[in-house]
Amino acid sequence: MKTITLILLAILFCNSTYAQQENLVQPGSTTEQQLENLTEQQDGETEDDSYLQVLDQSRKMPLNLNSIEANDLRETRLLTDLQITNLIRYRQLLGNLISIYELQSVPGWDVETIRRVLPYIRVGSSIPLSSDIAQRLTEGQHSILIRLQQVLEKSKAFLRADSIGNRYPGSPQRLFFRYKYVYRNLLQFGITGDKDAGEQFFKGSQKSGFDFYSLHLFARKLGPVKLLAVGDFTVNLGQGLIHWQSLAFKKSADITAIKRQADILRPYNSAGEYNFQRGAGITVGGKSLEATAFASIRKLDASFNNDTTVTNDDFISTILNTGYHRTITEVGKKNMITQTSYGGNISFKKNSLHVGVNGVAFQFSMPLVRNIRPYNQHAIQGKDWHNYSADYSFSFRSVHFFGEAAMDKTRSKAFVGGVLASIDPKVDASLVYRNIEKNYQTLYGNAFTESTFPTNENGLFTGIAIRPKSFLRIDAYTDVFSFPWLRYRVDAPTKGAEYFVQLTYKPNKQVEVYTRYRNESKAINLSGLDLATRPVFTRPRQNWRTQVSYNVSREVTLRNRVEVIWFDLHEKDRSQQGFLAYFDARYKPFAKPVSFNGRMQYFETDGFESRLYAFESDVLYSFSIPLFIGKGLRYYINCNYDLSKKMTVWFRWAQTIYANKTSISSGIDEINGNKKSEIKFQLVYAF
Repeated sequence: MKTITLILLAILFCNSTYAQQENLVQPGSTTEQQLENLTEQQDGETEDDSYLQVLDQSRKMPLNLNSIEANDLRETRLLTDLQITNLIRYRQLLGNLISIYELQSVPGWDVETIRRVLPYIRVGSSIPLSSDIAQRLTEGQHSILIRLQQVLEKSKAFLRADSIGNRYPGSPQRLFFRYKYVYRNLLQFGITGDKDAGEQFFKGSQKSGFDFYSLHLFARKLGPVKLLAVGDFTVNLGQGLIHWQSLAFKKSADITAIKRQADILRPYNSAGEYNFQRGAGITVGGKSLEATAFASIRKLDASFNNDTTVTNDDFISTILNTGYHRTITEVGKKNMITQTSYGGNISFKKNSLHVGVNGVAFQFSMPLVRNIRPYNQHAIQGKDWHNYSADYSFSFRSVHFFGEAAMDKTRSKAFVGGVLASIDPKVDASLVYRNIEKNYQTLYGNAFTESTFPTNENGLFTGIAIRPKSFLRIDAYTDVFSFPWLRYRVDAPTKGAEYFVQLTYKPNKQVEVYTRYRNESKAINLSGLDLATRPVFTRPRQNWRTQVSYNVSREVTLRNRVEVIWFDLHEKDRSQQGFLAYFDARYKPFAKPVSFNGRMQYFETDGFESRLYAFESDVLYSFSIPLFIGKGLRYYINCNYDLSKKMTVWFRWAQTIYANKTSISSGIDEINGNKKSEIKFQLVYAF
């Protein structure tokens, strides 16, 4: 391990020295880190690709900064609320921007920020927004997306014939379909279909074709109606303490990306089958006062309580969110309960001040009765639940304040409050405080917390970003937190902390080098003990990463990464180490309809605690962040070709080869052998 590390570090240093003479800015490195952190925290990739759709739409039709509204800028996730507020103020004070170069005069808009948003914005005369329904319906763009993917090696679930219950009767392909119509940012509607590998298609339990269908209609600025959502949509309230269903990041190298910001209603057309509403929502109001209301009725998958066969009562123990309906058991849990949701928001806005009151309520067709464990004694129970909150935000000069105070059905309380500050043109700072009682619960909460859900947590996050030179940036944060009650796999109240520092070097527009160190200490149960409650220990994890991105020429982009992780080094029985190194190459011939990119990667880890994640380029509107455990090689190649101005195809091949395994995964998903190969094909037709 040490020898390999030294060799690859030497290669990395040589490449970085050469790279300083070439040209490239590697876009999206911070976003990649945010998605990697999110995947690690929730132990799986998000299927919400709405963020990527917004960016692609903004690239095709850049946002006009002279007429854009604050919420439209928030959707891109490229700017903080303080930067957005400063732009609006600048425009109100001095009038429309004359040139992109004028953005350097907007407080908080440094050169790095301008470069990041440049592909998605423009400065020009305002085009009046038409309220003509016929124009909205006829002058937009239609698009059809078809995506097919498959793991070539078959798992036991596709091979065994001895058990009907433990076999996948469907084909091994995953199929995704999406039709969408978009007219600027004023009208959008479409239909989505998704079939997972192993699910049947137009036969058996899926006689209607896709296992999952989604329809949506979303409109803006219809007179007094600011937003209208019909069909499937997401709801985002406050700072995520009571309800937040759109993609939201947590801790990352971008210390200013700490605030939840999105429209209350957003259209939903992704592949995920759980985190959305199905019904209707509307936002109405004037310049200062707005009101939003929504209602939803939808079926959810669920498991019956273990005692059901004894008591003959109709109640469930768990609401399932995987969306898998492959085996007889999984199909039997499909649409077991009906969830009725309703709620809304009333908000007041004046200048930079925002104050809102939020509420959401749920009713189930059958009561939720948990199998009680020490850690989940405060979990949601019964046939109904509700949460309500008040949120605020306002800016004073170069400081932006925001927060939310919430309460649930049991009157348990939660609070999240934060500050964004531009201390100096070269220094930004952030702070988030959260205090969430141990018995506070929510169904769709997603706040800025250490835990996946906002419950049972106190903490303080502080971050700082320093730009001492135009080519140098230092980002650092400290997060200290505690959990007053037990948690899953933690049988005692505990404390923890995380420290992070990243140094980014950009000598010119073409080169980016960053190196970062992360130290995290959290508690977990001692394993291997058959006790009702187990003693806990603090698990220190240290992570170091260096990444270099550069251009060899106008057509060729290269990138390296080296990453090492150390887990509990001072305890020989528990200590683990992990190592990962990859080399990326991207080739895009100038004025040609074809492009390629690929990766070669080596990884070696001692176990689950030293696992590593790495963001991978994929087909349009998709990305991959695999989990790496064990020892092996991984490589992939992506190719896309523009067949015409209206039609583009993508192809992806990826394979992982393990050096020390004779099988991959476990249970009915076990694959015999040491290779796992995946192909993916996508076609997009826009007209």
